[in-house]
Amino acid sequence: MKASKLEAATEAILFAAGEPVELERIAQALEIENEICEQVLYNLSAKLDEQKSGICLLKLGTRYQLSSRTEFAEVIRTVLELRKNTPLSQAAFEVLAVIAYNQPVTKSFVEQVRGVDCSGVISTLCQKKLIEEKGRLDLPGRPLVYGTTPDFLRCFSISSLDELPAVPQNDIVEESSDGDTASDEV
Repeated sequence: MKASKLEAATEAILFAAGEPVELERIAQALEIENEICEQVLYNLSAKLDEQKSGICLLKLGTRYQLSSRTEFAEVIRTVLELRKNTPLSQAAFEVLAVIAYNQPVTKSFVEQVRGVDCSGVISTLCQKKLIEEKGRLDLPGRPLVYGTTPDFLRCFSISSLDELPAVPQNDIVEESSDGDTASDEV
């Protein structure tokens, strides 16, 4: 099959799926090697960018999905009469950060890090499909553990958790000999 035909077939697969599709499944459907499929997906993404298309190709780990570009979100909402998602609260961002950087984690771990009850925030993040239950620990009470979802990656436009920014280093506070505190920049 010609390269242009492979791109068109890949675009059709991703459009029809409407959700992220594994690279291996696309390659299998097109009867090509994974490496060739990756190149086809790269070319498709470049073509959509070059054409300034309203659609872009998202890479979500080893999965790919066609998506509308963020700059067209308002007009899409207007046409589809979708209500605007309420923005995440500061508490929700904090809980997401704790989970994303330490997953899988229990609710009690998140609460220990934040110092406050997080039940409501965790419930909201599960409803928004940004986090999900990943199983249970083999400890008394069998607590649930949480981790991020592919929707989390899509929402923050990253393809894997490796793309999360590094955690900033805090100033180290040392106790001086006279009881005053001194701050050393790291």
